Amino acid sequence: MAGEKPNLNVVFVGHVDHGKSTTVGRLLFEAGAFSEQELRKMQEIAEKLGKKGFEFAFVMDRLKEERERGLTIDLAYKKIVTKKYQITIIDAPGHRDFVKNMITGASQADAAFLVVAAPEGVMAQTQEHVFLCRTMGVGQMAVLINKMDMVNYDQKKFEEVKEQVSKLLQSAGYKLDKINFIPISAYNGDNVVKKSDKMPWYNGPTVLEQFDLFEEPPKPVDMPLRMPIQDVYAITGVGTVPVGKILTGRMKPGDKVIILPARTGKGITGEVKSIEMHHEQLQEAVAGDNVGVNIRGVGKQDIERGDVIAHVDNPPTVAEEFTAQIAVINHPTVIAAGYTPVFHVHTAQVPCKFVELVKKIDPKTGQVVQENPDYLKNGDVAIVKIKPLKPLVIEAQNVNPHMSRFAVRDAGRTVAAGVCIEVKAKQI
Repeated sequence: MAGEKPNLNVVFVGHVDHGKSTTVGRLLFEAGAFSEQELRKMQEIAEKLGKKGFEFAFVMDRLKEERERGLTIDLAYKKIVTKKYQITIIDAPGHRDFVKNMITGASQADAAFLVVAAPEGVMAQTQEHVFLCRTMGVGQMAVLINKMDMVNYDQKKFEEVKEQVSKLLQSAGYKLDKINFIPISAYNGDNVVKKSDKMPWYNGPTVLEQFDLFEEPPKPVDMPLRMPIQDVYAITGVGTVPVGKILTGRMKPGDKVIILPARTGKGITGEVKSIEMHHEQLQEAVAGDNVGVNIRGVGKQDIERGDVIAHVDNPPTVAEEFTAQIAVINHPTVIAAGYTPVFHVHTAQVPCKFVELVKKIDPKTGQVVQENPDYLKNGDVAIVKIKPLKPLVIEAQNVNPHMSRFAVRDAGRTVAAGVCIEVKAKQI
């Protein structure tokens, strides 16, 4: 039964080419998720494409385009069972164009592995991913210092990179006493599943053991049902199946639900016919489960990614306007009122306009440093008023923290990240 072990969603993040997909591929191979024969097939494809050494990555990068470019584009999900958990691994893209998928991945994760290559250390995206994980509420993290084979398994190099990453994690607000740093060579399998004999100086957990050191997140099952839609499939013989992670609450076949905002902006109602997870029918799905749901009365053309499924008697708010606290991470110039970038909230991507910069706050003390600033620059933390240009479901942090976080993106980069603190509801 799928229900015996608790489900833990773990995302692998880090700079492009630092070895995330290879780590996951090696892990799955050694945990028996695919055979020698499949690995050999992947090796042949890798060599044909002139990508020798990419075979483990190909396990995750199923898309042809990804194989040819050697990059992870979309999110890939894989299942692995440890002593304690049923793990859903989310391999998030490191490449800059694909950060928006990485944000979606981080917003679904309970814990993260940050992969940093020993030869390069902290890179631009390492930094971006750490701040995103923090803002998206990924509280637990472990650091994999990969490619140790390329630095001759040198402890000094490991300590150097560890020091760099520690500074970064602290500046993002992570507590180091809870974070393990694991030296690995994903390609050679050192410290992934089996302990390596090449690093006698290290006596901490392997990657596989680390999964079970993550704490099980409290399941917000007693909160109202919220399931942001990740994708919508039309399945022959079944009908329309929205897929996503239940963030809060619980869902059973027979439940009357509303999907907001839906294409109309006013929501659409239906009844849950069946719920499936990892190809098994469920009698109940709860917060934390990644599921597919068949809903009677709802067609594929009615709903889309970014819509939210809720019970009809307790729907979320569609925002006319909302107040948020944001941190400006990486803007090329400054942010002023009138600026209209794309907001990534749960699985929604909606252009939103900064209507007012209310006040600037000292991030260390939380004190107000300036009322109504003219602009915000990198490093600033501020309270702002935002107006979505398309219907958007978002909730205040004190109402539902799982529905309140967002990232702000513009021209291929994450410029800011934040959390909603108050919502003015749209009159529907």
